[in-house]
This record gives sequence, C-alpha cells and structure tokens, in this order.
Amino acid sequence: MKQFFHLLMRNRLAAAGGVILLVVIVLAILTPILPLADPDVTNTANRFQPVFSEGHLLGTDHLGRDMLSRLLWGTRLSLAVGFAAAIFAAVIGAAFGIISGYFGGTTDNLIMRGIDMLMAFPYILLALAIVAALGPGLFNALIAVAVVNIPFFARNIRGVTVGIAHKEFVDAAQLAGLSHTRIILSEILPNVIPVIVIAMSTTIGWMILETAGLSFLGLGSQPPQADLGSMLGEARSALITNPHTSIVPGVMILLIVMGINLLGDGVRDALDPRLRSGALTRPMAATVVERQSELPAPHAEGVLTMTDLETRFHVGERVYKAVNKVSLHVAPGECLGVIGESGSGKSVTALSVMGLVASPPGVIVGGSVRYKDTELIGAKYDRLRSLRGDRVAYIFQDPLATLHPLYKVGDQLVEAIQVHHKIGNKEAWARAVDLLKQVRIPNAESRAQSYPHEMSGGMRQRVGIAMALANDPDVIIADEPTTALDVTVQAQILSLLNDLRRERGLAIIFITHDFGVVAQLCDRVAVMYAGRIVEEGPTHDILQSPAHPYTKRLIACVPELGEGRRRLEAIPGLPPAVDRLEPGCAFAPRCLKKQATCVTQEIALERFGNRAVRCIYPEADLKQEAAE
Repeated sequence: MKQFFHLLMRNRLAAAGGVILLVVIVLAILTPILPLADPDVTNTANRFQPVFSEGHLLGTDHLGRDMLSRLLWGTRLSLAVGFAAAIFAAVIGAAFGIISGYFGGTTDNLIMRGIDMLMAFPYILLALAIVAALGPGLFNALIAVAVVNIPFFARNIRGVTVGIAHKEFVDAAQLAGLSHTRIILSEILPNVIPVIVIAMSTTIGWMILETAGLSFLGLGSQPPQADLGSMLGEARSALITNPHTSIVPGVMILLIVMGINLLGDGVRDALDPRLRSGALTRPMAATVVERQSELPAPHAEGVLTMTDLETRFHVGERVYKAVNKVSLHVAPGECLGVIGESGSGKSVTALSVMGLVASPPGVIVGGSVRYKDTELIGAKYDRLRSLRGDRVAYIFQDPLATLHPLYKVGDQLVEAIQVHHKIGNKEAWARAVDLLKQVRIPNAESRAQSYPHEMSGGMRQRVGIAMALANDPDVIIADEPTTALDVTVQAQILSLLNDLRRERGLAIIFITHDFGVVAQLCDRVAVMYAGRIVEEGPTHDILQSPAHPYTKRLIACVPELGEGRRRLEAIPGLPPAVDRLEPGCAFAPRCLKKQATCVTQEIALERFGNRAVRCIYPEADLKQEAAE
C-alpha cells in the first residue's frame, strides 16, 4: 500500500486530480452542517442575483434559490449517484465476467452473447430507453447508467479471468477438491480486484456525466430536488442573460470529472506491475547521480577512463548493484573487449558512460568517467548532449529497435549530423550517403531512401555503425553489435570495425559474449561477473593462460574446430542476484577451486604488470609472468 501511494503521488497530474476530488468530497460531506440556505426555498423577488451579491456568494437562480446551497447539495447527490452506479455496474459486471471466464463453454457463450446484445445499442440511447420504461427519477437514472456500463466491466474482467482460470494454482485448488464458489472467491477474485479498481476509477467520471445528462433532459432528479445536471437544465433558458446560473454547475462538473479522470489514470498506472518495476516510468534525460563517496582523484590513462564506477537500480525496496566499482580505460586506436554472461553488468557499464541508464530506476552512486579532461559523471545535460554521438558514439545491439521506423535512414543520418554541426541539408545528405558507402552498403544513394524495415539485419547494423561514425568520434561503444547476425555478416561487421579503427584511430569498447570475437578484434579484454571486473589484460595472454576460474570456464565453453570429440564445457549454476550479493567472491558458489577464505573476505582486483585478477587462488601465476 505504501508503494502504491508513493507511485500515485509521484504522478503530479494524478496528485492534482486527487486534491481536487478530495476537496469536492469533503465539501459534499460537510454540506449538511454548513450554514447554508435551504436549497429548495424560492424567492422570486431575488431571482438572478449576480455572483458575490449580499447573502448569496454564487448568486441566485430563476426562482431566487441560493446557488451555493443548491450547488453543494447537488454535488453531494451527483457524487452519490455516480459512485453508487459505478459500484453497482462493477459488482454485476465483474460477476458476469468472472463466471463467464471461469466456466467457459456454453456458460461463456450465453453470458457474452447477452453482453454483446447490450453493446449493440448506443449506450446513451439504451439509457434513455431504460429510463423511459421505468419512468423519470434519479433512482431509475442510476439503474440506467449502471446497466449500460455493465458490459464494459464484464468484458474486461472476463478477459483477465480467462487468463487466470487455467493457471497452475487454480488447477491445484480444483485437485484439492475446493468448490467452484470457493475457488472463485479465494483464487480468482483477489487476482482481478486490481482490474476492477482500475476500471471503476476510469469510469466513475463518465457515469457522473451520464447521470447529469439524463437529469439535464428532465429524466433524472425531479424538482425541487437538485443535482448538477438538473441545475444545468433549469439554467439553459437564461444562458445568455444570466450565464452564472449555467457556469457554476458546469465548472463543478468539469472539476469533478477532471479530478476523477486524472486520479483514475494515476491509479491505473500505480497498480500496473510494469510501472512498479520502472518499465513504464518516463526516464530522465540523463542518469541521476547521487554520490555516496567522494569523486576519485582525476587521472586519464586513455581517451576514456572509468574509475570505481558504481551504478545501481532502485526497484521498490531492493537495490541492485549492477556496476560495482568498475575501472577501465581505452586508448586511441585501441579496442577493449568487455565480456561476460548476460546480467554481468556490461551494457549498464557502457550506458553509464554518457548517462544513458534509465532513471528511474537507475542511479549512479559513485566513481568517475573522464573523456580526456572532462568529467562526465554529474556533468550538465547540455554538455553530455553535446558529446553524445559527437565525441563518444554508441552502436546499439538491436538497430531495428533504435532506428526510427517512420523515417528514412538517410534522414536519420542527416539529423545525427545536423544536431552537432550547422551545415545545410544538401551537404548533410551528401555526407549521409558517403557514410553509407564507407560502411560498404551497396547502392548507397537508393538505400538512403529506405525505411529500416526495408533493410536486412546486417544492413541495419551497418546503418547503426554509419550513424556512430557520422561526426568522426574519438570513442565508439559497440554493445553486442553482431549478436543477432549470421556468421557471414558478423565477420563483415567485425572486419569493417577493425578497418575503421586502424584508419581513423578510433578507441572502441566492444561488448560481447563471444571469445572468438574478442580474439579477432580486441587488443585487451576485461571479464565481468556480477557487476565487477574479475580479470583484465592483453587478449592473447588471457586466451593463452586465463587466471580467473570464471575466465577459464568461459573459454572452455567455446567450441573449437579440429579438436576431435572434445567435450563442450558448461558452467553449472546461475549468476548471482546482484541485489543480495554474499561477502567474498561472487563466483565462489560455481567455482571448482572454492575455499573457505573465498567467501569470508573482500577480494580486491590485484594488478601484475599489464594483467589484473580478482582471485585468491588464480589459475595462472601472474606474479611470475610479470617478473619474466
């Protein structure tokens, strides 16, 4: 419940709607004890008194009745009718929906065909027909409004129930011998209540409007009883001469419906499990920085230097340490490979460089990232934006998801260029076509006119590389750019990146799962596990004599040609959850060399010459290698 209200109040529009609605409801509740005039007492001598007249704060109507008193009593009545209609429609509609979805078959067909028949009529005409059959009156209007909204609840709840009715926990309840009634009440209903609440929160406003509409036509509340709709209906003849008699109830209807709809949207989002995970939250322009440690002393080992970088995800009460004190650097013309299993923190590390981790829920809590002499962590957004795609470029893993589907690739390249350089459209287009040629796309002129979906995966990836090269950057971060490609296209992309690196002196951080790619392209490699660097060094040295047990097991998982019937290795177990890391080595539960000391002390990343390893019992003697 606490998390629900936190998410609800974080939505400013929902909070505003809640405040408006709360004020209206409090006024409606206090109406009987407020010093108000009798709303039904007429005084034709004081008819059409203006707003703020003596004794009548909101004036009087055509019969001299106090507008403020009638407004508050009418609001009280309209809210009561709207909420009562919503509860009635929700209970009946949910009952039909649950029964239909749970039992299925003939029961489902009979109920849903009846619902379809109700939906075949325009709802306002059906409401008018019901009131005409029952007779004018507020209670009959309530019934009419509730009946026409039953199909909305029934169809929504039925759809949810169908998905739940065949779940394992329902099957288990049936096997346990529980009755249908008990299963519905104890297993189905608790799972559909959030949907019912969401549906109610988004329809109460419409029900109040529908009830007001019937009263406006004279089919709802009857004189002298006042509700907001009847007040509007009585004031329509004086709309031009005395507009306040219409404006006062009209503004109240606007405030009530607007407040309910804004609050309903917030309730819907707050109850959505995807929002609770942060998936639906609009990310900020740059990752939030909340330092929990001092900024490391500035030093630059290359064109891009990370020092003790820490990035976390705050999801509810859990804190995921996705990147835990990572230090890396890359020099001009160098390719640094970052390798590890899925979930090891490779992509989050790369995204943290330019503040691209979604916030919420991501937060950078410590460390430093320097591009040459510029500190990027905590830099102003304008500075980050000027560097993104210009000095530090990014090749994303799935170009189909990152290229805009509604724009031609040439136009997207032109935009990437013109954001950072003030050049004309013709010159920018020529530059875009030239970039497509550089990444070896045939018929570049015509391909620039293509949409992303008209190109193959390999072609789209080349467009992504062209976009990264658009402004001649110093650093390119390539996040698994060859994962989804076939081996032929993969080889072409790797060859292309290697050629561009040598021709332009690019510094490349290449994120991958594949040691074969690392061997072909990278000068150095950093192995990540559970958000930390566990081994780092020259690619050749690590491939020949891996020091960390995790690195050795990863290399053993790579198939080799010409090795006969060599058994393909696999690493038992799963990577640890980074929200509850145990003391010591995170790889210890899966390590064959595990000792008691591996899980009782913090293990530092020790450096031996140009290599480093985070292990007490390494596979190779790096101290001796460094001495040699």
